[in-house]
Amino acid sequence: MIGMGHNQRREDLNLGLGWINYSLVRVLRPQISVVIGSWKGFIPIVMAKGMQENTEAGELHFLDPSLGNDFWKDPENVRGHFRSYDLQNITHHAYTTQDFVGTREYSKLEEIGLLMIDGYHTAEQARFDYLAFLGKLSEESIVLFHDSLSSRKSKLYGEDKAYNYSVWKLIERLKELPELEVFSFPIENGLTMVRGKPLNLDLINKDFED
Repeated sequence: MIGMGHNQRREDLNLGLGWINYSLVRVLRPQISVVIGSWKGFIPIVMAKGMQENTEAGELHFLDPSLGNDFWKDPENVRGHFRSYDLQNITHHAYTTQDFVGTREYSKLEEIGLLMIDGYHTAEQARFDYLAFLGKLSEESIVLFHDSLSSRKSKLYGEDKAYNYSVWKLIERLKELPELEVFSFPIENGLTMVRGKPLNLDLINKDFED
């Protein structure tokens, strides 16, 4: 779990940005949280641990189709991975968000208290993830965008599928909406926290410039 891009450090058992995710689920006490994307499960584990320690408990839904490697391909291995951390409150969905929105599981989700977007790091995909769950957020919910300040190149999906991070373009767009509170932590590639419901979807849906 070291080197997952959240500024973790083994020497002092430091979760880095993971402390923010953990603290938010402890303070907000959500019944339902959603995490989109994770290389080896660091953030889903941190958040599910916090939820499990709350007296309210709660369930975490984790979306990752395992396109970057085979880590999330085998359901039994996935369950075993989370059980090794003594977690029983994570439901893994091997879908992209585009596919998940057509499922029964998606239709049943409501009152999401914390949404973490950490999948394919383009502005377009982050926007799709955000809007897909926007109507299912609770009034007090918070949305987190990881890798939100970086424009570096990613080769996670292979040399022939390299692409540039551009989530920051969506964050800049969200900052233009006065009804939203937007705050970024300038650590590693960035973590941005968004609170509120956007009123101007036309602005959000405008094409992003290259």
